[in-house]
Order: sequence, then C-alpha cells, then structure tokens
Amino acid sequence: MVKVGFIGLGNVGGKLAGSLLRNGIDLTVRDLDHDAAKPFLEGGAVWGESPRAMAQACDVIITCLPSPAASAAVMEAEDGILAGLGPDKIWAEMSTTDEAEVTRLGAKVAATGAAAVDCPVSGGCHRAATGNIAIFAGCDRPVFERMLPVLTVMGRRILHTGPLGSASKLKVMTNYLATANLITLCEALVTCKATGLDLNTTYEAIRISSGNSFVHETESQVILNGSRDINFTMDLVIKDISLFQELADRAGVPLEISPLMIEIFKDGAARYGEREWSPNIIRRLEEATGLDISAPGFPDEMVDDEPEEAGHEVVPNRG
Repeated sequence: MVKVGFIGLGNVGGKLAGSLLRNGIDLTVRDLDHDAAKPFLEGGAVWGESPRAMAQACDVIITCLPSPAASAAVMEAEDGILAGLGPDKIWAEMSTTDEAEVTRLGAKVAATGAAAVDCPVSGGCHRAATGNIAIFAGCDRPVFERMLPVLTVMGRRILHTGPLGSASKLKVMTNYLATANLITLCEALVTCKATGLDLNTTYEAIRISSGNSFVHETESQVILNGSRDINFTMDLVIKDISLFQELADRAGVPLEISPLMIEIFKDGAARYGEREWSPNIIRRLEEATGLDISAPGFPDEMVDDEPEEAGHEVVPNRG
C-alpha cells in the first residue's frame, strides 16, 4: 500500500487528509499546530516527527500550506522535505502557489531523483470534505499516472494540465474568476435590495438564469444568511488574485479589472481584518448604503450533499 505524508492540516488540507484517512490510506500527518493533528492521530494516522523523516518514510509527500514562502520553508529547511527525498518518491504541492516557485522547487526535487507535481484543488472546502473536489495536476504524464490513485481518493474530477507549474497557473486563474464573480454578485445583491427587490426572489432569478454560477450557488447563500462563512479568508483571496496579476505581468498582459479587484480586497482586509471571511467584502457596500443584505431560509455554511464518488480523470476535448 502506498504511504502518504501530509503537511498542512488547515481549512483545505485537513479535509483532503481526511479523505485519505477515511479511505484507508496509510497516512502520516504534520502541522505547526499539533492540536490540528489530533483527530487524524485518533483515527489511525501517524505523527510526522519532521518533514525530512516523513519524506524518507513515505512514497508520496504532500504539502498544503498557506503561502509559497511557507512551502519553501518546509521544503528547504535543514530537516525539510528535500533532505529526505530520493528516487521513486513524489512531492505533491497542493497549495495555491506561484508557478515560478513550484518549478524552482521542482528542479531541486528532480535533483534528488524524486518527482514533483503541482496539484491544487478547486471547488470549495465543503467539496474537499467529501472527496468530491476537482484537482488539477501539473507534471510529466508518467508521474501523473503514478499519482492518480492518490488524487482520485481526494477528488472526483482530476485534470492533467501539462508540465509542472501548469496547474498552478490554472488554479490562480480560476480563483481570479471566482473573486470577480463574488465582487459582481455583491454589487448585484446590494443594487437589487436598494431598488426594492426581494432578496429571496433575486437569489432565484440569478440561479435560474444566465447570471448563475458556482459562486452564486455557494457564496451568495452564506452572504444572505449573514454568516458569510465560506471557509476562505480575505488574505487568501489577496494572495491568489495577486499571484494571477503577477502571472499576467510576466506575460505582458495589461489587465484592467484585476488591479481594481486587488484594491477592493486590500481595502476590505484593512477595514475588517485579513482573516475575515471573504464574502464579507459585501460589508463595504452595506456600509455605504446602510442596507442589510440578508434574507431568511439560507444556510450558515455550505455542506456538500452529494455522495462521495470515486474520482476519475477528466480528458480535454481536442476535437
């Protein structure tokens, strides 16, 4: 049986690691907060004494951390992952990270004889909890095929995106689009309320129309409930959309909407705190208008009600 090490048991990482443990994977875990590991240890996982020791003992070592700097620290420390890697091992970066950084670390991984894959997830924390989230994977095809049995335990739809770094590019792009949708939904909901429309009716009008989206069916619900709890914070939004802006800058693409989005979320973080839930960006408009954007009948958090399914590879249509 493949042995998997998992470092980073936060909002997303803890749920991905939970899917591995729930499905009988031989799992070793580690987090800066030892308490975060307690449910996994009680469920049969093993505590990793150091990233180096985990890399030495495991076939696949996964990182799911809050920033590129955090991943680099775990990789390159004296007792870090790189020090324990060798032939036939795989480092899988599941954080949302910078393409340039993951390829830099990937070169160091290759120098040990191991393989690297960037495999960020997309689809919300509630779907990560059930193993139904989507996963992008950037790596050589033979590495992807070795990694696929592990990825299909954590996710439902697995897309091989190309070489190392390609998945990270696509991930920050999808987060950019989701953030753009969140901002426009906030403007739509506040405007509808200001013009006298019923918010429950407004929600359904969007849901059944060309204005619908994944973000509307999830984040609009917790906005209208008032909890604004989507398990994702403003500092993470700023990191992700800034990574997309850097990607465009390196490619010489003169983006116009992206800089404004970054400005909006930096203002929100300054007002409400970096660790405020990201949908609470709507408070800027609530305060500006004096309106309360809430309605009865919506949940305070999103729960994936679809049954867990075995994952499978998604193959692009090439005509």
